[in-house]
Amino acid sequence: MSSTRFGLAGATLALLLTVSVGCSAGEGVDVDGGNEAGAGGVLNAAIGGEPDQLDPHKTSAYYSFQVLENVFDTLVEPDANLEMQPSLATGWTTSDDQLTWTFTLREGVKFSDGTPLTAEDVVYSYNRIIDEKLNTAYKFGTVKSVAASNPTTVVITLSAPTPNLLANLGGFKGVAIVQKANVESGEITTKPIGSGPFAIGGYTSGDNIQLVRNDNYWGERPKLDGVRFTFVSDPTVALQNLRGNEVQWTDNLPPQQVPALLDGDEPTVESVPSTDYWYLALNQARKPYDDVNVRRAIAFALDREAITKAAKFGLATVNQTAIPQNSAFYYEYAPYSHDPNQARQLLDQAGVNDLTMDLMVTSEYPETVTAAQVIASQLAGIGVNVKIRTLDFAQWLDEQGNGNFDSFMLGWLGNIDPDEFYYAQHHSGGTFNFHKYNNPAVDQLLDRARTQTDQGARKQQYEQVAKQIVDDASYIYLYNPDVAQGWSKQVTGYQVRTDRAIRFRDVALTR
Repeated sequence: MSSTRFGLAGATLALLLTVSVGCSAGEGVDVDGGNEAGAGGVLNAAIGGEPDQLDPHKTSAYYSFQVLENVFDTLVEPDANLEMQPSLATGWTTSDDQLTWTFTLREGVKFSDGTPLTAEDVVYSYNRIIDEKLNTAYKFGTVKSVAASNPTTVVITLSAPTPNLLANLGGFKGVAIVQKANVESGEITTKPIGSGPFAIGGYTSGDNIQLVRNDNYWGERPKLDGVRFTFVSDPTVALQNLRGNEVQWTDNLPPQQVPALLDGDEPTVESVPSTDYWYLALNQARKPYDDVNVRRAIAFALDREAITKAAKFGLATVNQTAIPQNSAFYYEYAPYSHDPNQARQLLDQAGVNDLTMDLMVTSEYPETVTAAQVIASQLAGIGVNVKIRTLDFAQWLDEQGNGNFDSFMLGWLGNIDPDEFYYAQHHSGGTFNFHKYNNPAVDQLLDRARTQTDQGARKQQYEQVAKQIVDDASYIYLYNPDVAQGWSKQVTGYQVRTDRAIRFRDVALTR
């Protein structure tokens, strides 16, 4: 989300009304959830909104990656403990100077349309991201070249040691291996072809996306015939649909009901701490938000406990930095007590009074709407009149990308390495630095930390980064939420993950 890494910021696309790819959604699959003899049925999953597009290199919307997690592969991928494991690459070696990484690919891997996936596809995918400066280009900042020495060997040459290279290449599907023909045809935006366990079977804009089992998948054949992602923006409706068995899985649960659901038997609801953070950003390209005293005033005016309670009903931990407490890189720093008097003094120092502030939120992330109401009430106490602007997510992304906002609230989801919490958002050249923060000292620290191989030194550098970002109120951090998801008793083999990746490849439906 921008702001997700799954960011939630990125390009938008008008989606076609209905598209089909590969086999149609009805070939061998009952999209109403029934199943043929010996088949695994279709899992109906309710997600909170519609993807802006399905090109993994160009979207940063979490709703897109909920789908794409099941369609694409990366060289490596995080396991449940967020440690990188083989995926398309079965192994890798590094040179003594750590500047050359050699990856060995699985043999016989095919895209879902049956065409081979080779080292040239990896080279094409990474060079596309780098050359076109796409969303995840910042992850390749130290990459000098990517080459295929043979069909199953990829050699990546670096300009400096990069301790988080594996996380960069496999942390999420924004660095997926794509098919050149699929990109050049333009069909990747709505009919992407990947090598993952499922393939796009159909897309009805405004309603659902259907996946079908990819029978060319290199891994264990999925038990399900398919998955249908239905777009249900209202959490109460999503829960009703889950209880009524119209859907068998959702992560769009009413937060106020989750504590009781965790203690119940039907449906199954589980919650784990996440690697996400949610925040308020002020547009430093606009006055008076270019003044650090104004940004700090707003930070002092906020009661984070009240905001978190209203938005998450206890399913989150207040945090004034980005990285959550369960991370080895957590830095305990909380300089902003709820102090309206201090806030008013800072506004006086900045010469600001009777300020009206546009706050952009999205209806597809209801917690932003709820939190915005609390934020508006709190800022009214220091003379800031907040005008809440609620948009659908496609509009929200457009406005963010165009810099058309005073402020916005959203989150970054699924982060793993500390570089992912800070670089793209706060480096002056960062892909998602839409709020136009610029601090040369932070740039230097971020550049050094991403090539620092000594973990102790790297941790200290990120602590310096975190402190400066908080002191500058580049983002005004609010909380780290838990991941809460629910599913029917029919569903087996599903696991809630701290990085919020939605994987259905091992899931089965019982009758």
